Amino acid sequence: MKPSSVADPFYYLHNFRQVLDWVAERYADLLDHDEQAFIAGFARLPLSSQALLVRLIMRKGPHFRADKLAYPEIGDTASAAAPLLASSWLQTDARLDASSLFSLLRRSELLMLAGSDSHAKESRKSDLLPWLKQAFPDGCTWSQLGLVCKLYTLSIGSICDRLRLLFFGNLSQTWAEFVLVDQGIFRYPKIPIDQHSRGFHSRHAMDDYLAIHQCREALDNGIPATDILAQLPPLRSDSSWLAQRHARLRFRLARQLEREGAWQQAWDTYTHCDYPGSLVRRVRLLEQRADWSAAWALSHQPRCTSTDDAEQQLLQRAQHRLAGKLGKPRPPKPATEKPDTLTLTLPPAETCVELAVSTHLHNPNRPVHYVENSLFNGLFGLLCWDALYTPLPGAFFHPFQSVPADLYQADFVSRRQALFDQCLKRLQDDSYKACIEHNWRALHGLQSPFLDWGVLKQPLLRSALQCLPALHLRVIFQRMLSDLHNNRSGFPDLIQLDLEHNDYRLIEVKGPGDRLQDNQRRWMAFAAQHGIPVALCHVSWVTT
Repeated sequence: MKPSSVADPFYYLHNFRQVLDWVAERYADLLDHDEQAFIAGFARLPLSSQALLVRLIMRKGPHFRADKLAYPEIGDTASAAAPLLASSWLQTDARLDASSLFSLLRRSELLMLAGSDSHAKESRKSDLLPWLKQAFPDGCTWSQLGLVCKLYTLSIGSICDRLRLLFFGNLSQTWAEFVLVDQGIFRYPKIPIDQHSRGFHSRHAMDDYLAIHQCREALDNGIPATDILAQLPPLRSDSSWLAQRHARLRFRLARQLEREGAWQQAWDTYTHCDYPGSLVRRVRLLEQRADWSAAWALSHQPRCTSTDDAEQQLLQRAQHRLAGKLGKPRPPKPATEKPDTLTLTLPPAETCVELAVSTHLHNPNRPVHYVENSLFNGLFGLLCWDALYTPLPGAFFHPFQSVPADLYQADFVSRRQALFDQCLKRLQDDSYKACIEHNWRALHGLQSPFLDWGVLKQPLLRSALQCLPALHLRVIFQRMLSDLHNNRSGFPDLIQLDLEHNDYRLIEVKGPGDRLQDNQRRWMAFAAQHGIPVALCHVSWVTT
């Protein structure tokens, strides 16, 4: 795709045309009659009408006051709107509920409509909402209000959402991506994308995505989980990534059912949900009912030998609790060395506790950096860039991707195993340092979940490469690759680099009342197992 210049007043229109061309070229076999008609009809519109429609599509709608539509490049919006009204892509008399009316009306208009029933003229606009809901309990059309200003309602929002879904492969990205790129705010990795690279391969897959998306929105908006579960259809496509999204949603719904007190529905939903954590939640449900024997048996089923470290940690914890309830010998906890401990009492700081410790421990020869997950993710991303961003089928299908679409799929690493092996092989000699520094320069500023450029400054990068042994990097990267979803987080907060002796230590900081999270415990146990120096720093504040 060709970038547009924001100096061109119709830059947004050029971008939208490119999207339609892209979708028509790659997804013609998936488009329904309405979508095909929209693409063809859009091309026949006058320039001003195309521009106005795109402006409205990119704004928050679907209702727009005509007196708030002023675009110099479009000119008379009434003339531009006429072909859109004729095609029914815009409407002028849609029915509005009271909340929509309230958001569109000005305070002066509300007072005029309320007349003798109005509050005092000094009333705030928000004070008039109860009156409006009472006056229009079933809503009304805009024309019934008798206002001079016209109201346009966009009636093709669902079509445009489906076209956006086909282009981006998701609905979390919006048309604003184009503006951010055109203005140079975002830069994405340039990955070769051929005409056969597609996010969806069937109409059923599109429908599955939309159904999952709508149910997730309903859950986020507080709709009861029982109602949502009844609306969630079974998958019709054979897409593995959609199956994962479907399972994750069912897991969230089951958790909400627990909160709503629907024990049996939660149990049934977990039972038919192939998502990490579902079995652990079933054990917890049995514990809540004091059915210790059933919970113990379930926690020892053969399928409980999960390779997921997070799930195993929770299962072991449950087994330890249940053994106590049943009078059984408690399973031995995994033997782990306790980390070195620092105890600091510091003056109250205006910054966060991590920065306070960093400042306290810092000296020129042993600088301390607040890096948390950013340093090791960055080193991993820079070393393994060629493997992470190789254009395999199903990984990249539009130019605004900061990450391969299959990053968290079970076969992500295995599909690229030979490439990852080549990248990690560089750690056997000093070539990994040159590779990382070269990629830092070549990729600087690109969007990637592995690269936090605000933290990953070149001096830190060089000092880290000087002090971190290649063996430690190798085992850390291998653990990340074993579960990218869980193991990209949980790293200690600080790193102290000993520039005189080419050594280092990691420091996890805990302020008053703070405690280690599960993923932090797993990383600290792993560090102890592999001789990675890590300290746990407890901080209290000086009291006056």
